[in-house]
Amino acid sequence: MLNQDYLTDVRVIAFDADDTLWDCQTYFDHVTEQMCDLLCPWADHDTCWQELLRTESKNLPLTGYGCKAYILSVIETAIRVSHAEIGASAVNDLIQSCYGLLNLPADPLPEVEQTLKTLRRRIDDERLPLRMAVFTKGDLLNQRHKLERSGLAPLFDWVEITADKQTADFQRLCERLDIRPEHLLMVGNSFKSDIAPALAVGAASLYIPFHAEWEMEQVETFDHPRCRRLTHFGEVLDCLFPQ
Repeated sequence: MLNQDYLTDVRVIAFDADDTLWDCQTYFDHVTEQMCDLLCPWADHDTCWQELLRTESKNLPLTGYGCKAYILSVIETAIRVSHAEIGASAVNDLIQSCYGLLNLPADPLPEVEQTLKTLRRRIDDERLPLRMAVFTKGDLLNQRHKLERSGLAPLFDWVEITADKQTADFQRLCERLDIRPEHLLMVGNSFKSDIAPALAVGAASLYIPFHAEWEMEQVETFDHPRCRRLTHFGEVLDCLFPQ
């Protein structure tokens, strides 16, 4: 089955959600662009973008990740950059756009649905000792709703939504799944949140970069014997079941 050395012991394949299974960051970037346009009388585009990032960094320990945290940071940034001069109508426009983020379509990215269905079918038909999981961070209710809208939920044996994805969070995931870290394969688009902490606990990983990435998720990547970088989602099956 998994005859590549670093995959031979895998018993759980965990998938990140946002920007791995469906597009998310593109929609957030669109709202950020709208904010920058509304603030152009007070600051240039790059300044507005960086001010939002500064606000998010400050608020993160208190608000955590997710859409609701982003909404608060957008409003705070708009008021600060405009010196509280931005009108109520403009703030309301931003609020309505941010609310739209709570109802993203969550349509599976190319190859995602077919790949997951094929993997699910092989696991069931061949009675493979593998479980499929979602391991993602963010707002619990919002992430659950996106998973439901995606239509992918029935394919998974386990769903874990956490406030963050650091080394300790991966260790707790393994404890809840009753596996050792070397039994876990993490598939995701963020090297900071999906790949590096998984490798740190001894898991394997498949890294699938997405074309849009939140600045706070950007880190230097590195080579690792238990990590493989993929160019598209369909390659997951090639890694698990090489010809």
